[in-house]
Amino acid sequence: MDFSEDDNAEALRDLLRRFLDKEVPPQLAARWDQEDRIPRENLIRLAELGVCGLTVPEEYGGMGRDVLGMVTTIRELARRSVALAGLYIMNACYGSLNISESGTEEQKQRLLPGLCAGKILFAYGLSEPDVGADLPSVKTRAERRGDTVIINGYKRWCSGAAIADYIYMLVRSGEPEARYKNLSLVLVPPGTPGVTLQSIGTMGMHGMPTNDVILEDVEVPFANVVGGEASWNRAWSLLAGPTLEAEKLEVPALALGIAEAAVAEAWEYSQQRKQFGGPICGMQSIRHMLADAQTKLAACRLMLVQAAWRVHTGKPSAVETSMAKLFVCDSARDIVLSCQQVLGAYGYAHGFAMERYVRDVLVMPIFGGSSAIQKNNIANLMRLPRE
Repeated sequence: MDFSEDDNAEALRDLLRRFLDKEVPPQLAARWDQEDRIPRENLIRLAELGVCGLTVPEEYGGMGRDVLGMVTTIRELARRSVALAGLYIMNACYGSLNISESGTEEQKQRLLPGLCAGKILFAYGLSEPDVGADLPSVKTRAERRGDTVIINGYKRWCSGAAIADYIYMLVRSGEPEARYKNLSLVLVPPGTPGVTLQSIGTMGMHGMPTNDVILEDVEVPFANVVGGEASWNRAWSLLAGPTLEAEKLEVPALALGIAEAAVAEAWEYSQQRKQFGGPICGMQSIRHMLADAQTKLAACRLMLVQAAWRVHTGKPSAVETSMAKLFVCDSARDIVLSCQQVLGAYGYAHGFAMERYVRDVLVMPIFGGSSAIQKNNIANLMRLPRE
């Protein structure tokens, strides 16, 4: 296959860059980072371009499932603002991908048009204080009482919960010994009585708040169980379903966008900064760092596009998406730290975007499935024996 960008991808990139240059100048992106907030109306304006419909079927007002377009959008937004990219992920990925794949017909009719218009945000409520990668060990309990579900428990690392309309929450709906067989997914509005949000401060990813969520006798209608009756106690098949491979590409797309922005800043800075009678881009050590960064970027693009293409076309992709998550996120971190060295002290100072890129990129190998988890996935999926 040809891994070069096709005309559709190039047109989408141009559309997004024109939008960002008009609506999100660099100074505004920097202010969102400093204030640790982003107004939601920015997503509605972004939705007018049609990109929030890239994960919504046409019959619900979208453009059909376009994983390549989704990845391109995240990457381009992250080049300018991870906060805006985060809003997009909460909408198009956490929301539309999951409801399109796993929701009941009523849930699709009720939620997808609003998601497509950029008016609805989802947060994830999967992890808990003692539960990270081992999701079948969740302890948050859900009890069904007729047409109502009562939830009690404690969720952690709920990205975007404070600004979301729904928390896409994994709960224990049966006996814990069954693990995989007694899990359900429930949509919990953060404003529901009994829900308490506690902010978790982070060094980067500002504008996309992270929260602990405490649930005390929280009541939601059974209509908010994702997949309805057929999926009660059967959520593991939804979590591990086709949406998983598309979702694994969200974080490497973020990471690649940040790395591309860092390389662009270092590349330009190296031509403007004068030392010892000339621009520092003439110094061999700087030239080598930038050449390495560009080479790693090219490899990251190829790996991400290949994985996205396999998901988009419905080909087996579990190995490729785990490899993309591992390689792109680890490489992006290394690229950004190298670019920071090109800027020297200025790469550590407020007023330059580089210090924000460093703060944002450091979490990429950690969240969305850590690098260690991806290595386990790759070894297991490729059937490497343990004995």
